[in-house]
Amino acid sequence: MDGKTELQMLSFQASKIRLLRSLSIETEAMQVLDFAAFPEPEFDIPIFCANFFATTNTNIMVLDLNPLHDVISRADYKERYYRSLMPLGLKYSELLPWGGKLTGESLKFFSPIVIWTRFTPSQDKYEVLYSAFMDYYEAWLGLINQAVAETDASQIMCNREAQHRYLTWRAEKDPGHGVLKKFIGETMAKDVLRNFLFNGIDELGSRTFLDYFPEYRCEDGTINEKRSVMGKSFENRPWDTKGNFIGGHSK
Repeated sequence: MDGKTELQMLSFQASKIRLLRSLSIETEAMQVLDFAAFPEPEFDIPIFCANFFATTNTNIMVLDLNPLHDVISRADYKERYYRSLMPLGLKYSELLPWGGKLTGESLKFFSPIVIWTRFTPSQDKYEVLYSAFMDYYEAWLGLINQAVAETDASQIMCNREAQHRYLTWRAEKDPGHGVLKKFIGETMAKDVLRNFLFNGIDELGSRTFLDYFPEYRCEDGTINEKRSVMGKSFENRPWDTKGNFIGGHSK
């Protein structure tokens, strides 16, 4: 709406991949990239997620293979997908240190190899960032290439619901909503969130945000817009070098 900001949106489908999409926003003072890849429900592999926000003063980044199922309570899922990736996570967690408080609610959607960091502009950090992105994406492509389609209908439904829950959370709580609203208005921003960035909400399930997360219900039945309504925040990385959760209760 300002006549200056450039938005680019790309999306693809491929064998085993329900949706691969990217959104970039560029102004004179800010750059944003939101990149993700979602598997078909026949596969329970993690969701590739890369979110970068950069200004002249700071850089904020989240890079992860978001678990489809909870790695804190599902040791089998963590073992299957993250044990072999821990060296990769440890390498970049040292180069890109933990970025500060992270809410317990958000933590449910992250893995032991998540890179959550912030830093002042630095060419060295940018090179590390690019390397991390490429290595994580290559790791995800390796998982998708090796994945074998599930044939059990109940497990496919479980995967479908898990992905739908993730999409429902992200569409409601994504911090990029305010940025989009500023540039393209509230109505179009909501449309981009629901039908592009987190496409699948209307196709993969029918449960609502409050069905999944009733703790966010206000007395009048509306959704509490706070980022976190319960649980503690994590100042430091809550996983050890073996990928075990050491943060105590996330709620």
